[in-house]
Amino acid sequence: MKDPRRLIGAALVSGALAASGVGAGPAYAQENRLWISAPYETVLPGADTDGGARERSLAVEISRDVADDRVPAGRLTVDISEIASFARASWPANCEPESEVRAVCDVPEMPAGTERVPAATFGLRALPGADTGASGYVRYSAVAGEATAHPAETRVGVGNGPDLGLSQADYQHDLRPGSRTSVRATLSNSGNRTAERTLLWLNASYGRRFEQRHANCEYRDHDTGTSALCVLDEAVAPGQEYALNTGLGVGRKALYERFDHSVHPYSDEALAQMRGDWTWARGTGAELDLRPVPAARAAAADPDIDPQDNYRAVMLNARNTADLKLGGSRVRGAAGDTVTARVTVHNRGPAWVASLGAGAAVATVRFQAPEGTTVMVPPEEECWTSEDPASPTTYYCKTPIYLHDKASYTFEIPLRIDRVVRGARTTVATVNDDSELSIREFDPNLRNNSARLVVN
Repeated sequence: MKDPRRLIGAALVSGALAASGVGAGPAYAQENRLWISAPYETVLPGADTDGGARERSLAVEISRDVADDRVPAGRLTVDISEIASFARASWPANCEPESEVRAVCDVPEMPAGTERVPAATFGLRALPGADTGASGYVRYSAVAGEATAHPAETRVGVGNGPDLGLSQADYQHDLRPGSRTSVRATLSNSGNRTAERTLLWLNASYGRRFEQRHANCEYRDHDTGTSALCVLDEAVAPGQEYALNTGLGVGRKALYERFDHSVHPYSDEALAQMRGDWTWARGTGAELDLRPVPAARAAAADPDIDPQDNYRAVMLNARNTADLKLGGSRVRGAAGDTVTARVTVHNRGPAWVASLGAGAAVATVRFQAPEGTTVMVPPEEECWTSEDPASPTTYYCKTPIYLHDKASYTFEIPLRIDRVVRGARTTVATVNDDSELSIREFDPNLRNNSARLVVN
């Protein structure tokens, strides 16, 4: 089983739409890049106990990089000839079948300002007696005006087993520190076999806390939050759905928070793998899902036939602030010496800061070498030289992606003193408008976001 923190939802495979022909064409064909987006792969459930097979839906979209101009209506072609021996398709109203294995779908225009449009959502169902080892590709192409799509595809297979999944819960914003909230999702089984027990993995980031620690769950606190492993004893049959409601407290240190959860058919091996080498502590509160399980039912488990929807992540942002303060340093040395200057990013709180979605640095600092000095090679993982030829002596250094409240992070910058310049100094400052994590949006006091490096 894969690490639940690395599992992702349905991946997208894309093909660029390139301009065709020679000579001047419409602006969208020359300047815009369009994409076909479809599920990377899917697994069709084989026949269930009554002989029927459940249908899978595949949603295809057309998107673009530049939304300034209008893109006219187009056509999406879907070809299922490679899977026709074991599956059949059902087409929506905007798709016209040309044959049993091919359909052409009308794609709406994209007015200026529109980044993507739905192209088609069609169904696939395994044929009676389909071999569980069968596989093939659904292939897509598209045209829009003068632009022609490069091929895109979805790999399709057939499998027998449970297919547990979680619905995507809504993101939440402007939560008040000290309040309570909950993440509501639906746990379902869209496979063709029953999941006798379920292994549920939860992770709440540092600014959140679980309102209850259930007796059938075990918990592990770590630097960026708390994880839980729960064994749920309800049998989830094909077609069944259960409401999953996780209560969370919004901590006083909350700011940019995240909640992750995933579901898997239970097995002893899966539980041991998720536990890893970490130490877990069992909860003492009321059990989550209390249905007892006879010993025989816990002995074996079919694997999940399509794990793409087993994992979901939800962003939970609080209305809070964190005051970053920059500290510099003074160093001294003779010509030819190499000295170490230090720059410290201190988080005065009250919130911690973390970029748990984009993975951006909490702070990036910018500086130049003080007069008479040269910056020696800094740690490559956290510092780099400006690529701007107009300022080749400008350097940037980045912190990790999280910084707890009242915590600090220090860069060590080696400086070679080429010649002694009394009182040589330079200013170190944070980059406050990073598009991935803007300091300006959470820091109430930007006046203390710069400092000096002074040499001799």
